[in-house]
Amino acid sequence: MALGMPYTALVYADKIKALLSPAERRIFAKLRDPRRIQDYLDTLPINFETSCDTYMSPRRVLRSEIAHCFEGALFAAAALAYHGQKPLLLDLKTTPIDEDHVVALFKLNGRWGAISKTNHAVLRYRDPIYKDVRELAMSYFHEYFLPSGKKTLYSYSAPFDVSKFAPERWLTAEEDLQWLVDALDQSRHFPIASKKQLRALRNATKFEIETTAPVQWRKPR
Repeated sequence: MALGMPYTALVYADKIKALLSPAERRIFAKLRDPRRIQDYLDTLPINFETSCDTYMSPRRVLRSEIAHCFEGALFAAAALAYHGQKPLLLDLKTTPIDEDHVVALFKLNGRWGAISKTNHAVLRYRDPIYKDVRELAMSYFHEYFLPSGKKTLYSYSAPFDVSKFAPERWLTAEEDLQWLVDALDQSRHFPIASKKQLRALRNATKFEIETTAPVQWRKPR
């Protein structure tokens, strides 16, 4: 047994490896720490879902070579699980007028970090410097606003452990994982702030809006 890895995590890692093809295992084997996982995700163009909404499994992400935030977070969770870590997701929930964001959580030297797939200049990777998940979630708060400047991040989930599901249900599934998205959405969430505090928020300034507007990938026509 590898030093510091719980037995159950190693068993789950073995199940994941057994499901993957040799070519898939070669890719996952290289992604042995959060920085390498993030670097790999950064090479994938954004999945703009041009024909329909998708919630692809990590296998489909490898095949299609595109991903949006949920797909990227789940892929990162799979890579962490492959190497004996817990596959944890964090749901950052917004007001209905904006879109939620999902990241993969990891812990290093007792501190939390996050792996993130996004098309924007913000809402990205978080180094493992945060003492708890709330502190990490709060690091996204001031970056999360609409083109109008309205701040929209209102709650965050408890760490959502994907390993409570059999890996064949989400790692290599060919169907869209709507059930997993729903389970994450319905899991326990905590408010960012009180309603009174949220009513007193100041909008992001024009300068903030303009400097965070650039995107990494252009939507195809």
